[in-house]
Amino acid sequence: MTISVRSNNPALSALQNLNSTQENLTTVQNRLGSGLAVAAAKDDSSGWAIAQGQRSDLRALAAVKMSLDRAQSIADLSVTTATSVSNLLLEMKDKALAATDTSLDSNSRSTLNNDFKVLLGQVTRVIQDSGFNGTNLLDGSTASLRFMASADANSFLTLSGQNLSLGGAIIPLAATASISTVTQASSVLANLTTSITNVSQALGTLGAQSAQVTAHSSFVSRLDDVVTAGIGNIVDANMSKESARLQALQVQQQLGTQALSIANQAPSIILSLFK
Repeated sequence: MTISVRSNNPALSALQNLNSTQENLTTVQNRLGSGLAVAAAKDDSSGWAIAQGQRSDLRALAAVKMSLDRAQSIADLSVTTATSVSNLLLEMKDKALAATDTSLDSNSRSTLNNDFKVLLGQVTRVIQDSGFNGTNLLDGSTASLRFMASADANSFLTLSGQNLSLGGAIIPLAATASISTVTQASSVLANLTTSITNVSQALGTLGAQSAQVTAHSSFVSRLDDVVTAGIGNIVDANMSKESARLQALQVQQQLGTQALSIANQAPSIILSLFK
């Protein structure tokens, strides 16, 4: 090896190696600090682009989840309300059945009728209060509702309305119904029997819709987890591996610094030739 005071090739080589080690060390430190192996497009352009596409899907799934959460709330509230209506109809049937007894005196019949009227009014109030975020599936104001079910907005879940209003097809019992006489009680009893059957069928439909929303919401949640894991597989740093690389690079940095120091001392050997 030629020793020269004009150039020091070993020192230049040592400096290049040290700079390379320092760059690698900075990269590893950034990965350990951020937890990301691909934090920007410059780190891995193709990987970053794929991850960005997956992040877009993840945001879309968040919108789907929000839509399904709203559907779940509406469906569950409708099921709860319809169940309450069904229970009220059963109580009303008991009152109407009792009112068909021809041996009742006027006071007992009047008491039964008053109780019946209270229950009748309660049915209307329960249905009117079953709205969620301006939507009511049980008062006849909404025939059906569609909710987004896929990230591409091409798939939907539909909740169909069930009109439980008094005097309707499901509950033919009029809002002015009375059981103040045996004849009226018998007529109301027949209507209540029909109404209870119809409400049970409507409740079955509402329950099935709620179960469908629950199942699809669960699927979307799992899909969200899979996409999130997929993004992690692309961009997340392997912390144990990077930690091991950090230790190795720190040793290389120390050795490179020593090598550069030794190389820088080489030209001074020329001075000994003139002593």
